[in-house]
Amino acid sequence: MQIGYKLAAEAFGPAELVRQSVLAERAGFDFVEISDHYHPWLDNQGHSPFAWTVLGAIAARTERIGLATGVTCPTVRYHPAIIAQAAATLSLLSDGRFTLGLGSGERLNEHVVGKGFPDTVDTRQDMLREAVEIIRLLWQGGYRSYEGKHLRLSDARVFDLPGTPPPIAVAAGGRRAAVLAAELADGLFATEDRPELVRHYRDAGGSGPLYAEVPMAWAPDEETAARAALETSRWALTGWKVMSELPNPVNFEAATTTVRLEDITAKFACGPDPARYEEAVQPYLDAGFDRLVMQNAGPDPDGFIDFYSRELDTRLRGLGPRRQSS
Repeated sequence: MQIGYKLAAEAFGPAELVRQSVLAERAGFDFVEISDHYHPWLDNQGHSPFAWTVLGAIAARTERIGLATGVTCPTVRYHPAIIAQAAATLSLLSDGRFTLGLGSGERLNEHVVGKGFPDTVDTRQDMLREAVEIIRLLWQGGYRSYEGKHLRLSDARVFDLPGTPPPIAVAAGGRRAAVLAAELADGLFATEDRPELVRHYRDAGGSGPLYAEVPMAWAPDEETAARAALETSRWALTGWKVMSELPNPVNFEAATTTVRLEDITAKFACGPDPARYEEAVQPYLDAGFDRLVMQNAGPDPDGFIDFYSRELDTRLRGLGPRRQSS
């Protein structure tokens, strides 16, 4: 098992995200994962820097810790040729520490370039498949062209390529994306502890690492932690069908007015009790995930990183999947 630290790019500016990454490396985290957004989920989060610039700065300021996008949509706001070039460059700058997390995206971030966002999940998945194929093609070297149903590439070459391409992990919320991850990627990325996602991926021949984000909020007391999560992270309770469709932070504000404090404590591990965090992590391990991302929505990132180093690291690494009764 590896344990990662989620960089909340919607809640902090670029310099602060780099600083947190340095602290995360010192605290023993195996990797940091950053969201690749144009907008935050809620206006009161207040930030959304360009993830690729932040990752380059992190690569320069750290030595050991892995880097990952969690996740990038390579189909609308970006063309996959640009992501192929960006990922190759970052892999070189980080000495091979980078993992490219890809997904079909959210309207929140992709509509901004004026091309529209595909209305159906099937179209988004078709575009994602073509994007991964284009990225893989460019990483083979030489001048390449591609003619797909949705995406095209014309006589393009990425000149600076690492000796080994960065691994790709594809985000999945259902069977089709899990199969895509097995067929074209090196790993699976998820935000829920659903064993069927792992099963679909494995049944389709996937053998790579399995990433999942675990929601939590650290503070010296449970109520402070939960209120901070309610203030900035209640969007996480809307579910993927809502999260992928709403166009702007104001829409997420309206969609989350009924979220209560008890809803937060039911979803997030809140407060200072290490046992609560063990309980939150266990279902992900039981489902088969082996790359767990600590997604802290608490008000004090330094306090959380210190808490992780002192109280959680050894405890969580001592956990494993519970034997399932037959």
